[in-house]
Amino acid sequence: MLEAVIFDVDGTLSDTERDGHRPAFNEAFAIHGLDLAWDADEYRELLKITGGCHRIAHDLRARGIADATGQLAVAIHRTKTDLFCSQVADGRLSPRPGLVELIADLRNCGIRVTVATTGSRRWVRPLVHQLIGEGTAEVIVTGDDVSQLKPDPEVYLRALDELCLRPEDALAVEDSAVGLRSARAAGLATVIVTNGYTKDQDFDGAAAVHPGYDTGPALLADRCQQIHHNWWTS
Repeated sequence: MLEAVIFDVDGTLSDTERDGHRPAFNEAFAIHGLDLAWDADEYRELLKITGGCHRIAHDLRARGIADATGQLAVAIHRTKTDLFCSQVADGRLSPRPGLVELIADLRNCGIRVTVATTGSRRWVRPLVHQLIGEGTAEVIVTGDDVSQLKPDPEVYLRALDELCLRPEDALAVEDSAVGLRSARAAGLATVIVTNGYTKDQDFDGAAAVHPGYDTGPALLADRCQQIHHNWWTS
């Protein structure tokens, strides 16, 4: 039986990468005096690196920008997080089409809603509350709660532990190949809901791949239960 659905956040609950993180990174670069701006294609490639600070440090090295101690990357990332938190506080980010309907349907069916992301607690919790309603997610595990980032499975294992569930009792919803690897390493059947940044990635091992929550067929509770059942009985 499907008892819980565990959602990723970035790109899964909202198109945060396109509408929030990338503009915040670029504004942070300017604030720190760097003539650097990530366009959509560059950022798509950089998303293969998990963690914003790691992403910045990697690109600074690739461009030959000196940051031997890593302190510049840390400072830029801190500024970027401040900027992104302001976006969240201002309500500038919206749930992906069809998400609210899925969440409501899951709750009506008695299926628990959970969040597992390696993003910062500082913006994850207010964003989740804003997108799906405060108290809707029974458990929210963030990057502050784990020592390893995705694709390591720690964040999903932590969520399962807090739910007191086995992997076969839950379904993960992700948007990226990195997220898929994390959820599968935790033993979870995983649905991928792609977005503009991830639609061409390799999703081998996913239980199902959808182009959206509200596009053919709509992803609602009965579809989640069917995907989960088929995964564990095939």
